Amino acid sequence: METSAFIGTRLDLLVVFAYFAAIVGFGMYFARYTRTTRDFFFGGQRFSWWLIAFSCIATTVGSYSFQKYSEQGFAYGISSSQTYLNDWYWMSILLLVWLPIIYYQRLNSIPEYFERRFGPVSRGFATVIILLYLIAYIGINVYTIGVVLHSLLGWPVFTGAVITTVLVTLYVMVGGQTSVIMTDLAQGIILLVAGLAVFFAGVVHLGGFGDFWALLPQGHRFAFSEFNAPDKFSFIGVFVQDGLSNSGAFILMNQGIVMRFLAIRSVHDARKMSVCWLLVLAPLAAVATSGAGWIGRALVESGELEMGATDAFVHTAWFLCAPGVFGFVLAALTAALMSTADTLINAVSAVFVNDIWKRHVRPGADDAHYLKVARLVSLAAGALGLALVPIYYYQYESIYYAHAVVTGSIPVPMVMAILFGILWKRYTPAAAVATLAGGLFLVGLSFFPPLDKWLIGPFAFGMGSGSYGFMRALYGFVVCGVLGVVVSLITKPKPLNEITGLVTGTQLEAMRRYKGGEINRTPGKKARVRVQADATLPDPQTVLVPQSALGVMAARPGDMLYVSDPRWWFGGLRSVHVRAGEPGDGEVLRIHPEALADAHLRDGQAAVVEKII
Repeated sequence: METSAFIGTRLDLLVVFAYFAAIVGFGMYFARYTRTTRDFFFGGQRFSWWLIAFSCIATTVGSYSFQKYSEQGFAYGISSSQTYLNDWYWMSILLLVWLPIIYYQRLNSIPEYFERRFGPVSRGFATVIILLYLIAYIGINVYTIGVVLHSLLGWPVFTGAVITTVLVTLYVMVGGQTSVIMTDLAQGIILLVAGLAVFFAGVVHLGGFGDFWALLPQGHRFAFSEFNAPDKFSFIGVFVQDGLSNSGAFILMNQGIVMRFLAIRSVHDARKMSVCWLLVLAPLAAVATSGAGWIGRALVESGELEMGATDAFVHTAWFLCAPGVFGFVLAALTAALMSTADTLINAVSAVFVNDIWKRHVRPGADDAHYLKVARLVSLAAGALGLALVPIYYYQYESIYYAHAVVTGSIPVPMVMAILFGILWKRYTPAAAVATLAGGLFLVGLSFFPPLDKWLIGPFAFGMGSGSYGFMRALYGFVVCGVLGVVVSLITKPKPLNEITGLVTGTQLEAMRRYKGGEINRTPGKKARVRVQADATLPDPQTVLVPQSALGVMAARPGDMLYVSDPRWWFGGLRSVHVRAGEPGDGEVLRIHPEALADAHLRDGQAAVVEKII
């Protein structure tokens, strides 16, 4: 294919390459905190809510986001932001139902939930669906990486995809979830700062918000696109494909996001993270990713620039930014390129190891063996994603449509099964299998003409075949929902005592089982202590806490505690979960050397301890 030329300066190019080197080095550095599969997949369940919130927004703003939403912002205006603003109605399900289930059940993977709730057959189908979804998603991301680097640097699409995927896979292989979280923290901050800076720089350049608003065409000033027009950016299409299917999959079954939830130190912190992520950072991301398109359209209307929608982000940033600063903005774009791919690669590794290798190939092996397999699978996941690049390149006319086809089809049966499973006690194992297997089959049929017209057409709200990639999701939800309800009503559900902690209304008992005792709900405060290694302690997970510290925390023997470095900016990187033993003597917290090493704390240093549950 033809190559394009890099429109920036050598300084900009230097900044982009320096960013690539820095972020890979950053990820490799934090690999030192990965010693076990628990560290590799869940980061040791140690991190603070604010750190994971920024990490999650970097994953949410995928490699397609700046390219896709700036293009849509240029073409359709403010309505391009609706994709990032339609997650709020998932909040109650996430905060009150799903988070307690995955955390208190100590789930290692989403398919594991299916086995506990429905049995091994449904786990098998769930494993297949989630791996298809994750690998297809990796393919979308690395394809976009190639397209964007072609636009920026003139590289062939596949060359750019290969180079970036190798770099991302390298730090994921070595550091796992800890490296992913820490690199995505940095990338989340960078992409928000750069995207918002371009937007506000454009507003200032145009003379203020009033002048910017006046330059936008009338149709670009609406918060929502038209209900069923155009086919490929209608309100109902975006809502169904993005708001229902993509957001539902992202929150309920995207193993990478679930692993972020499980990397947080407590359910309370996970809830704070979710509120910050969906209600604060996601709206900022909507402006950061779409803003260049809005500004670009205003610049075109004012006669200062000539460009098309596809080039909106790069050309707008180039017009507004000085040399070097433009390179920083492009670094933000590469941050988005890498921050979703790394999460997905790590997620594929977690599912394969926990749901296939441990269960069917090498059950009972030591943790070092599983950690080695996890790293090799990370490499294979990147390779499989690369193998899909030619398919997306030749099959679909745009990244936006390719993304819609993937997220509006594969995850639908699993999203519906999870919703029924966590909200409806009457939902049966047979219904779960019917939803997964039958739903995947019926959704698959809709890809073949003329069946697509017969199956999706009635759900297209009068739109043509150009909407099928979006409206396939609504067809899928309806047929999967009908299958789930009908089969549940004619088959026998599991007894309630077998699904305690796996369905809404049973959270308190799940908390008791998680702790192994009665819940301590007495409010307390954090206590400041000094830690002292004590090899005589019989249990590495049990500590002896001074009586005064127990009083400050309102804690009792048997309570679960969180010991961390007092410097908040570490975000929980140096911390460990332990259990309170009998009150200790003196003013030090006595801790086993093994737990001290897991926390990456020094013997004798100050620490903060708080009651978790």
